[in-house]
Parts: sequence; C-alpha cells; structure tokens
Amino acid sequence: MATYQTYQEVGIKEDVSDIITNISPRKTPFLSSIGNEKVTQPLFQWQEDSLRSVQGTANAIVEGADASFITVAPTVMRNNYTQIFMEAVQVAGTAEATLAHGRAKELAYQLSKSAAALKRDLENALVGTGQASAVGNSTTARTMAGYQAQVGTTTSINLYMGTSTNLAETGATSLTTLLQNLFTNGGDPSRILVTPANSIIVAAFAQASGRYRVFNDPKSNNIVNTVNLYVSPFGEQKVELDIFLQPHFTLAYNPDMWTLATLRPWTRETLAKTGDSMKQMIVGEFSLKHKNFNASGYVADNLASGL
Repeated sequence: MATYQTYQEVGIKEDVSDIITNISPRKTPFLSSIGNEKVTQPLFQWQEDSLRSVQGTANAIVEGADASFITVAPTVMRNNYTQIFMEAVQVAGTAEATLAHGRAKELAYQLSKSAAALKRDLENALVGTGQASAVGNSTTARTMAGYQAQVGTTTSINLYMGTSTNLAETGATSLTTLLQNLFTNGGDPSRILVTPANSIIVAAFAQASGRYRVFNDPKSNNIVNTVNLYVSPFGEQKVELDIFLQPHFTLAYNPDMWTLATLRPWTRETLAKTGDSMKQMIVGEFSLKHKNFNASGYVADNLASGL
C-alpha cells in the first residue's frame, strides 16, 4: 500500500505566523533627545541675547572718573512656524470584519503603522531636509525651520564648517574646530549626531595614530569598532546614529537648547462615514525652537565620500 503523504492531503491548515515583522527604521534620536513645550499660535517668537565682548585690561578706570556708558545692544527676536502633519486611513467594512493573521482589526493595525510613519516624518522635518520656515497660504502648506536653518552661520561666529571641509579627508579636525567654535561662543554640546556613512568615519578616529582603545576584560572576544563617546578638549559628546539625518551633515548640539514646540499634539480623529468603510485620521502640529542660534552647529559637505 502506498504511503499517504501531505502531497495528497486535502484541506491542510495553513501555517501563517501571527507576528508581522516590520523592518523599517523607527528610531528618532534627535526628537527623542529634546524637550517639549506648548505654543498657542502658528507663528511663535522668542528672544536671544548675549554678553558684550570681554574688555580685559581696557576696563581700567582712573580715580574720580565720570561714568562712561556702553552702547546697549537689543535682543534678537527669533521666530518659527508650526507645521501640520497628517495621515488618513480608510478601510472597507468587509476588511474590518474579516479575520486576518497578525492583527485583531485591520483599521487599528493600519493606524499604528501610520503613527510610526508620522513620527519618522517629524524627525525628517527636524534634521533630515534642512528646510526653511514658510508662512504658507491657502494653497501652500506652512513649514517650520529645521535644525540647519536655526544655526548661526556668520563669519565671526563660524558655528558651522562650510561646504569645503571633508571629514573623510581631514580626520577629526573639522569636528574639533566646530566644537572649539561652539565652546568659544558659550555653547556646551553634549551630543553628536551622524549619518550612517559618517558613523564609519567617526569610528575610524579610534584607529588613528596615537589613539588607543583599552579593554578591561582580557578574556573578551569582542571586536569593537565604534565611537559612542567623543572626548575632546571641549568636553564629552555622546555620538548617535540617525538614519534620517540630512546626508553629509554631522550635528553638534545640547538637547537642553532645543525644544519641540507643540500647537496640537498627535490626535486620532474619526472622519464622517460616507459609505461602507471606516475612515480615521492622525494629525498633529509641531515646530522646532532653538533657544540660542549660537549654541549648536554642524559640519556640512557636498562630497559623497564623507562629511
């Protein structure tokens, strides 16, 4: 008698895992590192100030001298606009009623995906596009100024290294120069944000001549090729990887100097039913505030080989 095998069997129950794997990147390190504050208008403003230059020995007054008056400098008014982020999902009534592997309800599952995608969109707007603010109108969306647009770029401040510097060619020089400029101007960056490509360059700093990695466990078989903490003459900075960061940029910043300005937090809205489907929308309105444009910087390069 021939053996009855699964090849002849009819009605085998399908084996589909009840776990759906999503490999899309979800980490948003810049957004996760900064604070949050409430704003009440699409256009919000804040003031920025600084002390005069140090006079040193020039500030020496003879006895009995009359008072001399300085020229008082006004504060600098900064502003930004909020940006609306939205995504809507529509699921047919039949799809919502049908049993499916990996999720209890189709609408809820699709909304959870949209929520994660919107968070990525927000991170991208903050550091991934270099976008400028725009007031918008009835036909053009209002946009916020991102990180790069809120960094001082004047020659005297020089908080950024322009498009002629390539970290891949000059080693840590351009990054150290940026940290020096920030320190001189009173900045205290504690984070360095790098792209995947530039993370390889930063990791190579540990292999440069005169730099050594010390491992306390001689029995360890681990091979470490990364720089998680960058120690320079200007302090210590935690190095983080951001896949959404604008290509050829490396950011140096203090999270305390940045806040996410929230006009409307993320909200799920049920839309009017017009047929045999369910419609829901996730919407939020946010912006970015750099408390002082001299407190953060970046190294930028237009060469594909590095920073």
